[in-house]
Amino acid sequence: MFEVFSRSYYLGRLYVTPVDADRALMQREQHERLNEEVYATGDGLERLDNPLVMKLESQHFPVHGDDAVPANTLALPEPVLDGTEIRNPPSLREVLLARREQAEQLLEFVGWQASNPDLGDDFPGAGT
Repeated sequence: MFEVFSRSYYLGRLYVTPVDADRALMQREQHERLNEEVYATGDGLERLDNPLVMKLESQHFPVHGDDAVPANTLALPEPVLDGTEIRNPPSLREVLLARREQAEQLLEFVGWQASNPDLGDDFPGAGT
């Protein structure tokens, strides 16, 4: 689904669609698989529900898993979707997935910690 793009990102293509939620979502199983493949360190037990950090156009946002989202879909809240060039969703788009180190830096920047996993999409790093 994603391939190496740069030292900081993987590149993939997902259908981008609106969602009536306060956070960006993708199918839970895919979310957990990406979390394990990209963010897990292999050191003991690790959480697979931590947010993935994705970038669409110029916006970064944390992405959470949800069983109601179809496979290969990135569901974005209206305020995030409004900040894109997408006018007729769903739309197949290139999406960047931050590598573990890049994601940690971006999440630390906004104050997310594993002890506070409920960070929504009110992501001050958006647009960076």
